[in-house]
Amino acid sequence: MADYYETLGVDRNASDDEIKKAYRKLSRKYHPDIAGPEFEDKFKEVNNAYEVLSNPDKRRMYDSGVDPNNPNAGAGGFSGGFGDMGDVFSTFFGSAFGAGSQGPVPRTQPGRDALASATIDLKTAVFGGTAHVKINTFSLCQECGGSGAQGGAQPITCPDCHGQGFMQKVVRTMLGQMMTSAPCERCEGHGTIISNPCPSCMGHGRVRTTRNVGVNVPAGINDNARLRLASQGEVGEGGGAAGDLYIDIRIKSDKQFTRDGDDLHCWIQVPMSWAVLGHDLTIETFDGKQTVSIPAGCQPEDTVTLKGLGVTNLRNSDERGDIVAHVNVLIPTKLDDEERDLIERFSTLHDADAGHVAQASRPQTGQKKGGFFSKLKDALS
Repeated sequence: MADYYETLGVDRNASDDEIKKAYRKLSRKYHPDIAGPEFEDKFKEVNNAYEVLSNPDKRRMYDSGVDPNNPNAGAGGFSGGFGDMGDVFSTFFGSAFGAGSQGPVPRTQPGRDALASATIDLKTAVFGGTAHVKINTFSLCQECGGSGAQGGAQPITCPDCHGQGFMQKVVRTMLGQMMTSAPCERCEGHGTIISNPCPSCMGHGRVRTTRNVGVNVPAGINDNARLRLASQGEVGEGGGAAGDLYIDIRIKSDKQFTRDGDDLHCWIQVPMSWAVLGHDLTIETFDGKQTVSIPAGCQPEDTVTLKGLGVTNLRNSDERGDIVAHVNVLIPTKLDDEERDLIERFSTLHDADAGHVAQASRPQTGQKKGGFFSKLKDALS
């Protein structure tokens, strides 16, 4: 017999609230829409365990050593060693012997969790903000308030099963007459009947609706992060407590910046003369326009850092990363006569004694920063 207490991770003396809390946690964890289809069997195990332990009659039956979810559960009630024969009867008829001890099925059931996604821009990830998602799910029926009955009427006792939720009948078998139990068809196992169902929800206490949900996006959130909105998911049958809504966050690519942790990287192109002589320029940031100072003798792929203008730290909103600007020096491809004379003059002064080209398997270290452009600057001075 399956250990339902172990499945839910609770003690055998756990209260109803502890069982419900454990179920809500595990049902979210293993829900196929969230964890993936490979966890469907595990999700069913959790639901089966909760179905038994949340029902006082089923729980007492389980604690006495009989599994209400087992179709052979009541076979042990036959005297004279007929417990084993119950397996045979179950094989032939699929009947749930002793199903009456399970009691009626509650009309109110907890709702399932829902999953949606929202796409935000990089600026929202930097500072935080609100994202809006449209979800289609079950919501509480406003006309009947979840009761399923029109005008606030109360369900009446089923006249067929007299509130038991099941019906017994005698069937003929090759072994003789047998008593079997099955859910009452008239009340569908609930033991009560809603005589005047709500026309909006047809007695289910919930209706399918499409609604817009605002999602508070924290500053510094990462791509593919998942946010949880408690009790914003699917409302259960009979107006049962809503599950949770999970939102997967997607961050759109930005045309100006690439994110690396809490830092933002961008690439700026500057003329060769700016790199040689130095220059101040303005770039766009999420905090507005900022001045970037290109130092004299700046080399291709050198970087200039703007402190504290990057992404807000997710754990400490008082801290932000940096903007790292990578410098791309534009080398002219067409020169007029005067420009060519200047470059040739530099070549004569600097490269006349060049005998060979240095070659290495990796970038050389220890070279003076700005060597080429510093010398070019001196030559043109």
